[in-house]
Amino acid sequence: MSPSRSRNQTELDEQDYGPSRTQQRREALAVLALANQLVELPPSRLAKLDLPEDVREEIANVRRISAHIARKRQLAFLAKKMRRHEEAVFDSVRAELGENRERQRQETAAMHRLEALRDRLIDDDEAAASLIAEHPSVDRQHLRSLIRQARSEGTANKPPRAYREIFQLLKELQQEQAGDEGEDAQD
Repeated sequence: MSPSRSRNQTELDEQDYGPSRTQQRREALAVLALANQLVELPPSRLAKLDLPEDVREEIANVRRISAHIARKRQLAFLAKKMRRHEEAVFDSVRAELGENRERQRQETAAMHRLEALRDRLIDDDEAAASLIAEHPSVDRQHLRSLIRQARSEGTANKPPRAYREIFQLLKELQQEQAGDEGEDAQD
């Protein structure tokens, strides 16, 4: 012990004061963000999560409130209730929301790829030929008919029925391909 430090000061330094106020604030804001995510979830997904009953009731209360400030206050109260529970209670919820977010990103990217392919099919005849070569089981006549209809819909300002049908057809082809790859992996 250095002569300039008193014994009391050394004892104070050795005491654990817990997390700093800044750290407490960060943790509180993280719980508030989680509470906001839970409130925004569709009821079907919320039902699948393992949440304490008092938290479920408070989420229902927050959803009923439409006034901005009142909703914000109720959301803060929900976060306060969530902080009363152990961190471990919400670990599975955080993991589930993280996985779902990644899955949503992947699904969105796949949808954008299908939309781009649909646009190439309508703009370029060679894209249709390459799609038919990739998927020999596709009904060629039906596909070409849909492409012609989509082109005419675009110029005649008609509802984009064929445009949507092409997307559904591409989506089915993608699902078939994913199913075939899954079967190959099992063999």
